[in-house]
Amino acid sequence: MLTSLVAGMVLGMGNTQAKGMDIDYKDGDFACQGYVVKPMNDRVNPLVLIVHQWGGLTDYEKMRADMLASLGYAAFAVDIYGKGNRPTGAERGQFAGKYKGDRELYRSRLLAGLKAARAVPGVDGSKVAVIGYCFGGTGALELARSGADILGAVSFHGGLDGGKASEASNIKAKVLVCHGADDPSVPPAQVAGFMDEMRAGKVDWHMVSYGSAVHAFTQKDAGNDPSRGAAYNEDADRRSWAELQNFLKEIFAG
Repeated sequence: MLTSLVAGMVLGMGNTQAKGMDIDYKDGDFACQGYVVKPMNDRVNPLVLIVHQWGGLTDYEKMRADMLASLGYAAFAVDIYGKGNRPTGAERGQFAGKYKGDRELYRSRLLAGLKAARAVPGVDGSKVAVIGYCFGGTGALELARSGADILGAVSFHGGLDGGKASEASNIKAKVLVCHGADDPSVPPAQVAGFMDEMRAGKVDWHMVSYGSAVHAFTQKDAGNDPSRGAAYNEDADRRSWAELQNFLKEIFAG
């Protein structure tokens, strides 16, 4: 059920118009509230799922969804934590830790979001990609690892741990990782383990590392002090968004 009209705005490319709305859905009995936005056209549009960072679904993910709609994609920001759960401060780590510590539960929430997104009128359920930021970057990879029938998965400064070589062959999606080369949250050993996982599954993948970028490099509210381990990097943000656009064009071609 669609609820709460959030925005009607002119965005991005020419006069492409997009209306964003909150959307209620469930994972079993667990209530979630996502956000959906579509280009104002008569076409059936490719779908991009967005997985939020550790603070839950915020205006940041809605902004990214609106940006994607301006490019001609339907966008659906999923809600992992549940309707009304938008932690701040130390609670963010507790919420994220719950799901990173229980990957099956995390995947259940992701798959519920995917199912709800595919049910939205005007989306092409055969052309789906998932992207995510920080905690959500881990989620994008987890959805791919689940064997979900999607074309692409993109992680922006997400954790790369948790993958199992025995599950790697489940991955059907092409994978893109946009990684801060100096991210202390994702040490070299974790990067190497991820590469081994991708090779084991014979996955079509590539990773782009951005020099001088640390964790959260796409998020302005992370500040501008890289010595803290998390900081915005304008160049990495711009370049990774361009990388995403090229990736989506490739996987949705035809």
